Amino acid sequence: MIISLRHLYYMNKGESLNNPLDKQRSTAISNRELFLSHVGQTSEAPLALEIVKAKGSTLWDVDGKTYIDLIAGISVCNIGHCHPRVVEAIKKQVDEYMHIMVLGELVESPQVAYAKKLTDHLPISLNSVFYTASGTEATEGAMKLAKRFTGRTQIISFKNSYHGSTQGALSIMGDEYWRNAFRPLLPDVMQLDYNSFDCLQNITERTACVVAETIQAEAGVLVPQNGWLSALRKRCNETGTLLVLDEIQCGFGRNGSLWAFEQFDVVPDILLLGKALGGGMPLGAFIADKRLMDSFTNHPVLGHINTFGGHPVSCAAGLAALNVLLDEKLIDGVKNKEALFLSLLVHPSIQSVHSCGLMIAVDFGSFEVNKKIIDALIQRGVFTDWFLFASGSLRIAPPLVISDAEIRIACGHVINVLNGN
Repeated sequence: MIISLRHLYYMNKGESLNNPLDKQRSTAISNRELFLSHVGQTSEAPLALEIVKAKGSTLWDVDGKTYIDLIAGISVCNIGHCHPRVVEAIKKQVDEYMHIMVLGELVESPQVAYAKKLTDHLPISLNSVFYTASGTEATEGAMKLAKRFTGRTQIISFKNSYHGSTQGALSIMGDEYWRNAFRPLLPDVMQLDYNSFDCLQNITERTACVVAETIQAEAGVLVPQNGWLSALRKRCNETGTLLVLDEIQCGFGRNGSLWAFEQFDVVPDILLLGKALGGGMPLGAFIADKRLMDSFTNHPVLGHINTFGGHPVSCAAGLAALNVLLDEKLIDGVKNKEALFLSLLVHPSIQSVHSCGLMIAVDFGSFEVNKKIIDALIQRGVFTDWFLFASGSLRIAPPLVISDAEIRIACGHVINVLNGN
């Protein structure tokens, strides 16, 4: 006899699925228990914090405890949680319409307005926006576009890179630990060393595209060194290879400029966006020249489609968030806040600190040490995490609106934990 998990759950509680009192009894089950029983888990020991409110750089749990947010939804909430202009834009759009059809056949004002705003603040060659529902989907679309436009098959990425978790994006992820359980993956993928000049010769006339994070985030905030990104751009030009820069995590001011690639005087052929793109709502995009993007219109028609990419409510929220970012000049304060963090995060237990704007990795040498520190900080009301490929490093990527006072409090807790206080 096959017994479902739901049957076992109720049997263990001495309840029947057919008992009319089940619904009444289930109200006594905590949200945490329901979460662990019915929501797909990604680890064996989730934090299971029950957050009921978020505003600015502060989170509140079900018991009223507050947390300084040093993660911002993994760089999603760049302008802070629940900015009133974003909330108002969402409400306004919901009153007009939500989902209609977003395959590019209908003119939907939120999509058009946001695409215009984005391209107004990008180099002239990045003028056509293809919306997706997430950053991972943006990666998938860009890979298809590069193959379709060039007629080539090879894709090159870099070790310790992260571009998403779907099978195409997983194929170019730069760590075998995360890939191995899901093979076979895409063929004809090569991975090179980030910041290595010698490796660039592996890019040839059969390479469709090179996909690189402008700032390697999950590797522990690694920054391109000594003109390496310019050399990568040059090699792509020499071989007719498309350069895809992933700013899903580092875009929208997090590194001290609107786009991280601006700091290196390099323009990609395709730009990947996500996370902060939606202002807290799910949204991704890949952006290229219209000459490239039109490759999806024929042979075959509908060369790339999705159901929810460019959802009107997400586009309305994202446009409002970008306007806030620019109008309130939030990017102007990023480098000063970075400097404040760096001045306060000084302790013999800290082995190194890597940073680029408000993307900071504090290295404690091992995951075991780092995890104890993270758990202690959460107990003290500082919400933070670790990096996929730098598990010994503490992640700091707060909303750009975090105040100097909040930075001092958060860093004070870090130092107190390290001192055993």
